[in-house]
Amino acid sequence: MKTFDLILYFTIISFLFFGTTCLFSKHMRLEFTRFGLNTLQRLITGMLQLLGAIGLIIGIYNVKVGVVASAGLALLMLAGFLVRLKIKDGIYKSSPALIFLFLSSIICYQFIKLL
Repeated sequence: MKTFDLILYFTIISFLFFGTTCLFSKHMRLEFTRFGLNTLQRLITGMLQLLGAIGLIIGIYNVKVGVVASAGLALLMLAGFLVRLKIKDGIYKSSPALIFLFLSSIICYQFIKLL
């Protein structure tokens, strides 16, 4: 299995998990309140994470969908990173968003190379 495949599958599984917890977890409800974001923003974030993961799965077969999904996830993670910095969470607590921004960008770049 190639490194790209590992990154892709890890990211898919992660966003399926993150999206589900964002929609249904009490902890995430509290986190979004701490972030200064409302319920609608939490639900939209969770849905975008799930749609992004599904888009990455489709991207295995349709590269254009993979480009859009990975770029969308990268933008979502950039927004998440900026929100974390805005509320002064610091680099350590902000690092998951930064790491997934980086991974989604790698995936996007690799998909673009396949076009």
